[in-house]
Formats: sequence, C-alpha cells, structure tokens
Amino acid sequence: MSLIDLIPTNVSINAAIAICAIAFVSGTARGFSGFGSALIFMPLASSIAEPRLVAALLLIIDLVAAAPLIPNAWKHADRRATAVMVLGALVGVPIGTYFLSRLDPVTTRWIISAFVFALLMLLLSGWRYRGKDHPSISVGIGGLSGFCSGLAQTGGPPIVGYWLGRPIVSAIARANIMLFFAASDFFSAVSYSLTGLITSDAVRFSFLVGPVYGIGVAFGAALFGRASETLFRAICYVLIAAAVIIGLPALDGVLR
Repeated sequence: MSLIDLIPTNVSINAAIAICAIAFVSGTARGFSGFGSALIFMPLASSIAEPRLVAALLLIIDLVAAAPLIPNAWKHADRRATAVMVLGALVGVPIGTYFLSRLDPVTTRWIISAFVFALLMLLLSGWRYRGKDHPSISVGIGGLSGFCSGLAQTGGPPIVGYWLGRPIVSAIARANIMLFFAASDFFSAVSYSLTGLITSDAVRFSFLVGPVYGIGVAFGAALFGRASETLFRAICYVLIAAAVIIGLPALDGVLR
C-alpha cells in the first residue's frame, strides 16, 4: 500500500499535505506546552476536510499517543475524584457526538470556531476554579469537557482550569487530567464507532497523519527547556487565534 492509498478519496493530495502540516504544528504545541493541539488542529483541518473525518482522525491519533501515559496516570491519580468527573463525560461525550454526526459540515465548523474561541478566552484569562469541591460541580465540568470532546475533541481547557486550581499536588492534578482524558477518549471511541464516525478512511488516514503529529510532539518536547515558555505559550495563543480566523466558513471564498 502506497502513501496515496492512505488518503481518503474525498481528500485531495494537497489537502492531505496541508493536514499533515497542521498536525505537525499542533503536535509541536502539544509537545512543548501540553495544550493547544486540538484548538489549532480542529478549526484548520475541518476547513479542509469533513469535520466528522477530522474529529475521528484526531481521536485516533490522540488515543495512540496517550496510551503509554495511562499506567503512570492510574498510579498517581486521585481515582475517586476523577471517577466523579468521568460520570459527567459519560453523559457529555454522546451528546457532543450526536451533534457532530447530525449537523451539516458548515454549521459544525461555525460551532467549532465559536467553541475554540471561547476556550481560547478561557486559557487567556488564566481561570482556575478555586471554590469548594462538590460532586455536582465536578460532574458538570466533566460533562462540559465531554461535550466539547464529543463534538470537536476540544475538551481540555475546562478540565485543566479546574484541576490546576485545586489545592492538591501538581503531579496528582496532572495524573487526574491524563486519566480523565483516557476515559473521555474511550467514551468518544465507543460513541464515534456506534454512530459510524470512525471509518476505514479515518483509520487509514491516521497512519499518514499520526507519525507527522508524533514527530511534532517529539520536536515540541525537545524544545522544552531550550525556549522561553512564556514566548512559546504566546505563540500558541496566536496560532489558536489564527486557526479560528482562518477556519471561519465566512472566509471560504477568500482563503480557499
């Protein structure tokens, strides 16, 4: 099987190259700062290919990339607290998946752009939840993150904003986040499979895009400690903002 055979028939070679480039950039952001990959990848890639294909593609790539991190996360996480939040994702993911599978591509792109813009504002605000811990709040944030993940694989900011604001050891907070997303990705995989979103096209395409994304992650990780984190985060924010603007359906006639 050649590389051309890995590209879906409704995606041109130029579009596939562009998606690989986007995957490298978003992977670099993920490898260096631990965030931003979906917020960069989804608006841009969904302006080139079907949002349903792009979301499934990113889910497959992230599942593979995150798998080695699960055992360590399971060991260090507060599993009881994480399980409460996972209950919210159990409800939110199928709802987000339903909308992804039912809405037309242009409407989905508008929603993705709006969601990513809102999540960018959340990141820029530096918001951290510092109120009292309550199961209903945990379930609600887990549900919101799950909905964002089901619709566009963009569930990171609400969870990060919540866990990093809790009065717990940072290593436990990071383990909680990783364990939550392992569960959320599993729910997404099941939900996407049941709704027919994980197709053979998405799986084959992941063999082409996935390694490029992995190289980006490795490159970003190698930059960590060598480049200014403040500057790199600022660059990530600019890239996310640019992704939102470039991905707007209203600009299709100008940019595409």
